[in-house]
Amino acid sequence: MTAATVSADLPLVVSEIFGPTVQGEGPSAGRRCAFLRLGGCNLSCRWCDTPYTWDWTGRADGGIAYDAKAELRTLSQAHVLERLRAYEVDLVVISGGEPMNQQDRLPALLRELNASGQQVEIETNGTRVPSDALVASGARFNVSPKLAHSGDTARQRIVPEALRALAALPDTAFKFVCRDTGDLDEVDELVECYGFRSVWIMPEGRNPTDMGRHLASLGDEVVARGWNLTTRLHVAVWGDKRGV
Repeated sequence: MTAATVSADLPLVVSEIFGPTVQGEGPSAGRRCAFLRLGGCNLSCRWCDTPYTWDWTGRADGGIAYDAKAELRTLSQAHVLERLRAYEVDLVVISGGEPMNQQDRLPALLRELNASGQQVEIETNGTRVPSDALVASGARFNVSPKLAHSGDTARQRIVPEALRALAALPDTAFKFVCRDTGDLDEVDELVECYGFRSVWIMPEGRNPTDMGRHLASLGDEVVARGWNLTTRLHVAVWGDKRGV
């Protein structure tokens, strides 16, 4: 199949497409990949490291009000597919923002990527129930439910129906952004409530110094609780640089 076979009727709202780079977090950390970062988000985490995908009012730390017209563009799926195939990598990570806000537009693209031999991981905040079509596409979900320190209310960031649906899938990984061991108690409540199996703890931080400090404070306790520990390689290597 070719890029031209992807329906032009379902364009994507895109923040950026880039690669080759590496997946920075979770089970695939270190794998060479390309990123498709979609625009828009239904949450507003104060420490978000991609506020330029959704923050048009300056709500996140830093108080910068980004311009949606400058930051986002609507691209045909054929164009997106052509860009992603050109990187010649075997892993594509679809992130955001919140990519599941556009989940009805993704299955056709994912089928084409699979036909090219490219695996797909979808990074999501876990507030959207995945559609049957998206599940059938074969993508793996990396779910990052947000904790209280994100600044969003529990009702906004914890959607039981969505978390249960994602937890029921065989390969889902759950990643939690934490600052200190107190955050781990909040994670433990969610793990017990929803039966998460593959649990990864990663340090909050948009620069190597902050990330390293949080990582050091979390390590021993994460191991003691039987969970997995992941750094954020893109921050360790490139800091807060975009498009890497």
